[in-house]
Amino acid sequence: MDATGDLRHDAGVAPPSSTYRIQLGADLTFPDAAELAGYLDDLGAGALYASPSLVAAPGSTHGYDVVDPTRPSDVLGGKDGWQRLSDRLRELGLGLVVDIVPNHMGVQVPRANPWWWDVLRHGASSPYARYFDIDWSRRPLLLPVLGDDPDALAVDPEAGVLRYHEHEFPLAPGTDVAAPVAEVHGRQHYRLVHWRRGAADLTYRRFFDVSTLAAVRVEDPDVFAAVHEETLRRVASGEITGLRVDHPDGLARPGEYLRRLRAAAPAAWIVVEKILGVGESLPTSWPVDGTTGYEALRELSGVFVDPAAVTPLTALYAELAEVSLAAAGDAAGVETACRRLVAGGMLRAEVRRIAGLVAGTTGERAEAAVAELLCSFPVYRSYLPEGREVAERAFEVARQARPDLVTVLDAMAEEMFGNPSGELAVRIQQTSGMVMAKGVEDTAFYRFNRFVALNEVGGAPERFGVDPAAFHTAAAARDAGWPDTMTTLSTHDTKRSEDVRARLAAMSEVAPRFAARMRLWSRRRGLPEPTFDLLAWQTLVGAWPIEPGRLREYLRKASKEAKLRTTWNDPDPAFDAAVEAWPEAVLSDGPLAADVAAFVLSIQAAGWSNSLGQKVLQLAGPGIPDVYQGTELWDNSLVDPDNRRSVDFDLRRSLLARLDDGWQPPVDETGAAKLLVTSRALRLRRDRPDLFHGYRPLRAAGPAAEHALAFARGPHHSLVAVVTRLPITLTTAGGWRDTALPLPPGPGAWTDVLTGRTLDSPCPRLADLLSPYPVALLLRS
Repeated sequence: MDATGDLRHDAGVAPPSSTYRIQLGADLTFPDAAELAGYLDDLGAGALYASPSLVAAPGSTHGYDVVDPTRPSDVLGGKDGWQRLSDRLRELGLGLVVDIVPNHMGVQVPRANPWWWDVLRHGASSPYARYFDIDWSRRPLLLPVLGDDPDALAVDPEAGVLRYHEHEFPLAPGTDVAAPVAEVHGRQHYRLVHWRRGAADLTYRRFFDVSTLAAVRVEDPDVFAAVHEETLRRVASGEITGLRVDHPDGLARPGEYLRRLRAAAPAAWIVVEKILGVGESLPTSWPVDGTTGYEALRELSGVFVDPAAVTPLTALYAELAEVSLAAAGDAAGVETACRRLVAGGMLRAEVRRIAGLVAGTTGERAEAAVAELLCSFPVYRSYLPEGREVAERAFEVARQARPDLVTVLDAMAEEMFGNPSGELAVRIQQTSGMVMAKGVEDTAFYRFNRFVALNEVGGAPERFGVDPAAFHTAAAARDAGWPDTMTTLSTHDTKRSEDVRARLAAMSEVAPRFAARMRLWSRRRGLPEPTFDLLAWQTLVGAWPIEPGRLREYLRKASKEAKLRTTWNDPDPAFDAAVEAWPEAVLSDGPLAADVAAFVLSIQAAGWSNSLGQKVLQLAGPGIPDVYQGTELWDNSLVDPDNRRSVDFDLRRSLLARLDDGWQPPVDETGAAKLLVTSRALRLRRDRPDLFHGYRPLRAAGPAAEHALAFARGPHHSLVAVVTRLPITLTTAGGWRDTALPLPPGPGAWTDVLTGRTLDSPCPRLADLLSPYPVALLLRS
């Protein structure tokens, strides 16, 4: 049994058989979700999994900027709409998993957030002053909202507010509204400052570098109760059956928070959005069911990547970037440089706040030591007193990098380990994850573009794919230690969808050919920054066909995040113009577009094979699989907001009805084959949960054995999943030939759930078994 034992959830309540993630918004409200529930039930989903549902900032497109956690969003349908959804799910027997945001609240529109408005009005004397992580020793509260026209600041006596363009801020009681505006401003509990000061001079903790999201102190029991009251009421009533906890690494004491949450919701299925490094595990004291599955995503997608592609793609990267082969393979070096960039820039306010807690040194030396330490963590953060070795490793790496700061680092280490609950230790741990996320996920993963399919949340770009043996080891460990953790292939945070990555995995099998074509394409229509050019062409291949507008929006975001030639705060107009013009220029260039299309066509079928394969591995494998909205058909989405586009559920309903009438679809552009795989596997999970326990790797025999990946599950190994790896290489080598798969022995006949075909041999030839589909899901009667 895992160390957390029965602390995870009440023994009488089972986790969902699967989840289906939807992105709520103006186009998909609570009533809309209620209408959708019937389709999800038909699909076989065990629970609807929804993005945040509480009142968010005006105009929010995602819901993570909650402004009032005490009631459901009116935009989404309010209490009546929520009740309608709840009743419908209960009627169908579907669970409801909701996304909760304990780390921060939206403050972009102060009046929309009653707690924040009161803090601005009354300052430290507000009853909500301790709700937010504000450094009241550095009054007044700095708000980075001003532009280059501070004279636009004005007093509105009738409304009792200070205005700056569309922004409104409350006036403190007793303010003389007849005084000059500068004097009125100077008497408030806050001070409006230029927006650029947010990177270095903030007096409140943010969500990463987003100044419009203010951190909440849920470590305070009263704050915890206020933030979670509505959610926990719905859990207690049975309306909510599961919780997805957003960004626990930002909390002061994640373990303490999760133990409090478990005590308040003993029967709920709880997963945390925690990014684990390769080989890292969740702290054993966390009473949760697992993570949201990024570590599984790395394995599920990585096993389809051809490791032989490392040589030609590294050479291409070195050639384009004009660096050595060693530098072209140095993902860790790029990541370290990017972490230093964000620690010394966009997150300097957090670094300075921590440096102020370091005794016995100057501010400049303390800042340098703090920044180096934050850049030295091998994983996102430590959780003292657990995992002390992580923090010790960070200090050792920092000492080696900056021997001139050893005395400062030693003093920090003494304080941090001697008082693991102290403010210095807490803030270092909170901030190391911020530096990792902004430096690696949001910078390095847009710079180190050797092979972008590996540059995913939780990914490891330095590791070219996942060996089948390592895949089986990880899957068996998940089954033994975290059987109820979530697994995923696409999320609202992934940089490219599962199907884009699947096609790029197919591209890895023909990496020399891609490199040759890309050199020609780039000479004809290349972008002026070479590594970004490499990202753009891989994106075009992976997401083809794609409209110029979608590609333009993606490249705009990617170029700003890469911070190579342009950034959000310091744009390069010439480079930005080149990026903006590139999609239309490429797609309107007939010969060039035709050549790209021909290359994509040559790997398209292999990409579909990979997509079906990773879907089968996820849905049949250990863990609770999540299906991101729309991905039951082919979905070539890119990073948000592209992956939040509306989904054509009517099309999916009609195709599912045809499948249920006996249609055996080909593997083609419709994606119906993927819907077949998804629905049959989800229904089996829901109707036969006994089959989804245990894990036994199976080994094919014959000349193409390495191209088959298979495992057995359930009592007497009565469920077998089989998928095809590296399909292009397989075809080039002559196909399956007489390769066969010995099935687990035992009585009863085997039937392929996908085709309904009964096998006539306990050792079927893979050429027969994996036709017409490159995957099979076998059930023994």
